[in-house]
Amino acid sequence: MIDVLVAGAGPTGLLLAGDLAAQGVRVTLVERRAEESNLTRAFAVHARTMEQLDARGLADEVLAGGNSVDRLGVFGRATVDLRSLPTRFPFVLVTPQYAVERVLEDRAARLGATILRGVRVRDLAQDADGVTVDCEGLDGEASRLRASYLVGTDGHHSAVRDALGLDFPGASVVRSVILADVRMSDPPAGLLNFNANGEGFFFVVPFGDGWFRVITRDPDRELPDDAPVDLAEIRGLAERVVGTDFGMTDPRWMSRFHSDERQVPRYRVGRVLLAGDAAHVHSPAGGMGMNTGLQDAANLGWKLATVVAGRGGDRLLDSYHDERHPVGRMVLRTSGGLIRAALLRRGPARALRDAAATTALRLPPVTRRLGLRISGLGIAYDPPPGSHRPVGTRAPDVTGTDGLRLYEALRSGRHVLVAPKGFPAPTVDGRLQLLPLHAGTPRLVRPDGYVGWAGDGVDGLTAALEYWGVLGPGQPGA
Repeated sequence: MIDVLVAGAGPTGLLLAGDLAAQGVRVTLVERRAEESNLTRAFAVHARTMEQLDARGLADEVLAGGNSVDRLGVFGRATVDLRSLPTRFPFVLVTPQYAVERVLEDRAARLGATILRGVRVRDLAQDADGVTVDCEGLDGEASRLRASYLVGTDGHHSAVRDALGLDFPGASVVRSVILADVRMSDPPAGLLNFNANGEGFFFVVPFGDGWFRVITRDPDRELPDDAPVDLAEIRGLAERVVGTDFGMTDPRWMSRFHSDERQVPRYRVGRVLLAGDAAHVHSPAGGMGMNTGLQDAANLGWKLATVVAGRGGDRLLDSYHDERHPVGRMVLRTSGGLIRAALLRRGPARALRDAAATTALRLPPVTRRLGLRISGLGIAYDPPPGSHRPVGTRAPDVTGTDGLRLYEALRSGRHVLVAPKGFPAPTVDGRLQLLPLHAGTPRLVRPDGYVGWAGDGVDGLTAALEYWGVLGPGQPGA
């Protein structure tokens, strides 16, 4: 029997499958697309996601195919400067989603994950021992798979979510948004550029390879998603919103879509879990969608692998929902606030918006807080009962006395104990890696790069190791 079946081979499912396979979990991934899609909506990889890729040895490969941008231009002259973010990656990396998927798929396959394309989920039934999943191939042939756990990472129109009968409450926040990839003879300089007025909004994203992603909308022309788009429409919108069409030519892709704000009430139902767009969708403002899904996977993968290995149970799996559902809600609110500000049409309201944004973003605390939120570096989880900060916060990268960085140590997929040399670390059969420091407060860093325990001595460490499944129930740590 399969240990974990993952439905959906987008970035979330591919990262999850790779993480599970790296821990020796028998994982199969099914994807309804027969072939990889080469044109997608997502384009931004934020700093926290880059750290997660670094913890898997993938950051350099993803960086090589992207364009690093360290400032975000919003609402006229307002700018968010990312250069002071406390990370090795103080920027947003602009790269197509399909480029990220290729790196993640290569890793998952190399580690032993089985990937079945042209297979879609039709229905499921779960019992005390596992989940039975009815599937269908592109030729209509039915098949059945049996797994201990099922994770739906199959997007906005998730078949797994539908089979569970889960509500997906919310509404459409913006309609008839146009996406296009174009060439530009006179592109905007140096940063991600966003502007909006009573005529609509216009967003330009440089891929760094001569192509530019354009996201725009005309509030007076709300057409269905399948309505055709032509370059003249996009040029006209650019002229009215920005004052120039940037010399746009040679579109390789143009489409129209609508954006919803929705979130499932529960990320786990028995042996079935949801992640990525299957669990939450929101507007493209802030570029946080793909990043949120990837970080869902980073949170879930090690927990699910621990449960499959028999060292964790319901409490550990429930912590996935407890930690990630509030993050999904925060992302909906952040992106929703940005898109609603962009949709303002009345002149006085726009003027107030632009003035407020320009004034606020001159204040370092405001810029820092917004940068931490959008980048994901500021995300923190409620600590377990009885523990205190920094438990639940992101662990910043540090270098040990042996020259190894924390995020290099995390590539083992294990918890890492960051502590001064000589700290009495417990022995747990190779499931704990040590990173010695010259000095500092001992900390237990989870495989997803968050602090799971901190203290001045060994008090509480054994309990934390049991809580996070490094030690099985009643298993001694010597």
